[in-house]
Amino acid sequence: MRAVADRDAYANLLLPALLAERGLTGRDAAFATELTYGTLRGRGTYDAILAACSDRDQLDPPVHDVLRLGAHQLLATRVGPHAAVATSVDLAKDVCGPRPSGFVNAVLRRVATRDLDAWTEIVAPSRDQDPLGYLAVRYSYPRWIIEAFRDALGEASAAELEDALAAGNLRPDVVLAVTPAQADGPDADDGDPARLAPPNTTPTRWSPYGLRLAGGDPAPLVASGQAVVQDEASQLAALALTRVSLADDARVPGQDRLWLDLCAGPGGKARLLAGLAAGRGACLVASDLRPHRAGRVQAALRRAGITPAVIAADGRRVPWRPGTFDRVLADVPCSNLGSLRRRPEARWRKTPDDVAELAAVQRALLDAAIESVRPGGVVAYVTCSPHLAETRDVVTAVADRRGDVTILDAPAVLAEVPGLRASDPRFAQFWPHRHGTDAIFLVLLRRD
Repeated sequence: MRAVADRDAYANLLLPALLAERGLTGRDAAFATELTYGTLRGRGTYDAILAACSDRDQLDPPVHDVLRLGAHQLLATRVGPHAAVATSVDLAKDVCGPRPSGFVNAVLRRVATRDLDAWTEIVAPSRDQDPLGYLAVRYSYPRWIIEAFRDALGEASAAELEDALAAGNLRPDVVLAVTPAQADGPDADDGDPARLAPPNTTPTRWSPYGLRLAGGDPAPLVASGQAVVQDEASQLAALALTRVSLADDARVPGQDRLWLDLCAGPGGKARLLAGLAAGRGACLVASDLRPHRAGRVQAALRRAGITPAVIAADGRRVPWRPGTFDRVLADVPCSNLGSLRRRPEARWRKTPDDVAELAAVQRALLDAAIESVRPGGVVAYVTCSPHLAETRDVVTAVADRRGDVTILDAPAVLAEVPGLRASDPRFAQFWPHRHGTDAIFLVLLRRD
């Protein structure tokens, strides 16, 4: 937790390495994971409760983190109150010295006098007078993210907003993607992947290459090249690009040989697309701005038994000629507000200013993706965010300015998945509370 605060570390990357370094496995590893992720997710709620239980306006950051960890144990786990308080006091002594331990003991004993629901009613604003303020404390989100979810849900927000917020606090299942066999042919994405399934997995609901891990560590499957960790909605977004029929053009009749993943790192979608491309006699080129991320893509493809075609290039200033590719995936950098289940610190790290800066990059990348595809070819614009500034606004701004693209009916391409239509019915929006996936956004565009 200190690394997340001090070094902008990502908990989902750092924690597994720490668990291995310290030799924690089984129940101990699961408990350490719950403490870390649960405390980071619930920080907004716990800070409001701790403020009501403390007479200090400012807390030293390490002391504050110890108190948050203690509050999570007391209010959201089955750890007994005495054990939660005692271990928190011991931790305070270890990391902060003896002086703050009495303060930690006193505050957490006050926290232990009520359960989470009772504290929420005390410290949250009135639901009637300030509904968003109430939800911010109840579900531990910054207000601006709640507003973004409300706007993205549109008319459904009255019925679904709380469900969407609650779903963002649930621990997600581990979902894997296997690589399509190169012999599967053009309709590979409609097949049955059961023969590819590693042990202890079950098929996902819609992606024919998705597998849900019932338990255990996915690392051996990933290291062996059998599978990669990838959310089901991410798989479906990549598959949607491959399902669209291309329009013939007099200059490039019937061609479907060269595909592009414009922002390919760390390589999950590139892995899936490359396997499907190979089955059709096509080739995927994977590109990423940062050389080390391009290297990760290359390694992921090689583990899957795919000969990689990977380059490091700025997707906004591409090194290839216009109209080079038949299909282009633009899975653009975004705020990751759609994956808050997996990135618990992201809700506290991002700001509305970050979203505005990202939107400018996203517009440039979508523009470059459209320039890169031939007339009659297709572009998939994908974000792991439901925020309208990163989704609807980017697509409509670029499409309206250019005037040479047609926005296709993305939900119809994924007709097996219910509840995908966004406020613009041509756009597909996944939601954790509806689909059990990350909140992935997808638009399909054909170059005229």
